[in-house]
Amino acid sequence: MPGEYQRFTKETFAFLQDLKKHNKKVWMDANRKRYQQVLVRPLRRLLEEISQSILTIDERFEVSGRRNFSRINRDTRFAKDKTPYRAQMYLKFCVPIPGGHDSGELYVGLSTDTVTVGFRIYSGSSRKESALALIASPRLAQNPKWISSQKKKLGKRYQSYWYATQKGEWRKQEGWPTRPEDWKGIRGWIVRKKLKTSAALKTEFPRELSKAFRELYPLLQFTGLAD
Repeated sequence: MPGEYQRFTKETFAFLQDLKKHNKKVWMDANRKRYQQVLVRPLRRLLEEISQSILTIDERFEVSGRRNFSRINRDTRFAKDKTPYRAQMYLKFCVPIPGGHDSGELYVGLSTDTVTVGFRIYSGSSRKESALALIASPRLAQNPKWISSQKKKLGKRYQSYWYATQKGEWRKQEGWPTRPEDWKGIRGWIVRKKLKTSAALKTEFPRELSKAFRELYPLLQFTGLAD
């Protein structure tokens, strides 16, 4: 239907800023229609626009919408931050793998003042059963210079950081995990770049995302996909 979907506008980020300021259920209930109009519908429009491009990268990517959108509701049971909503949303693309393990994902995220485009992979609750342990680590043992080669290709355009456990807690490590010892206990790896919110308002935004996803796909393929 004409006008059913729209692109992102300045109102998208105004809504996220207001949500961060008034992060309560009563406010969200009163602004539910606004949430759908300026955030949810543009995200679905974006999925429609780039799905075919994503499938040309890897036809196994999930693009049905069932797993492509992050939840704006926060699970507060174990969180220090008890606010009920996240002031950001993500459109993400992953390749389902047997056993329900996390293969990693390519993503674009919108927050109050930033647009983020990147790749990320986490170990989940069991590192021994994760793609990081079962796929990435053996490949790096055979090709220990692979991370360094990706840093050379992408390092000027993308920021890299990773997580390792220290005394049972996740600790953020800046930079590229290029050393073999980095991968013995790695729990997550993120490679991303931050854009101004104005980037999402431009007509070429879907094309720029597709370009970034093509650049980042080898990271996903190497660390999380068996073939």
